[in-house]
Amino acid sequence: MYDDVLVPTDGSTAAATALEHALGVAERFDATVHGLYVVETDALAHEAPTLSLDDLRETLREEGESILDNLRSQASDRSLTVTTSTVEDVPEDAIVAYAAANGIDLVVMGTHGRHGAEPYPVGSVTGRVVRQVDVPVLVVGG
Repeated sequence: MYDDVLVPTDGSTAAATALEHALGVAERFDATVHGLYVVETDALAHEAPTLSLDDLRETLREEGESILDNLRSQASDRSLTVTTSTVEDVPEDAIVAYAAANGIDLVVMGTHGRHGAEPYPVGSVTGRVVRQVDVPVLVVGG
């Protein structure tokens, strides 16, 4: 049923919980896990006054690689095929584009990321992905 499962991650607790679910689905269906980390272009614009844009971009890319290393390790521990990517974009745009370009069958993501607000049951990025992507989205609380 699922051959390619996308798990966007920002290193948050909710993303870690979503990863566990994505790995479980991938095991069940012998699917490839796609890990995606997005360097937020909006964050770059907001943080630029305190850091140079290049320094901030590099810091966020390094953070993403560390998070994706962990994802690769967890997938490898379960003998799953995994591919990872880091892109610079608006998160929901990157997730929707990645899903379309890579034949993704299922997106698994947390209810909210690091910047999610508690009163909202589904974070703004997650909500926009659910409304825009053309494949099922498994939204995981955590």
